Amino acid sequence: MLPVMATGNSSKKMRQYRERLRNQGLRPVQIWVPDCNAPNFQESIRQQIRRLDAADESEALDFIDRVAESGSEP
Repeated sequence: MLPVMATGNSSKKMRQYRERLRNQGLRPVQIWVPDCNAPNFQESIRQQIRRLDAADESEALDFIDRVAESGSEP
């Protein structure tokens, strides 16, 4: 279900707000993320974790450890 568009004064305020943001060099984006409330979400995550190969992930995990320890990129 799509959200209902605001009408009247609130619609005008939202338009003005968005225009101010655009004038600051910003633009709206839409981001789609997994629905963690979906019935199959947890099982899907479990399957993905089971398929991970520690050897393939070691470089990324080492990088994360270094960054976490130093507080910035190495």
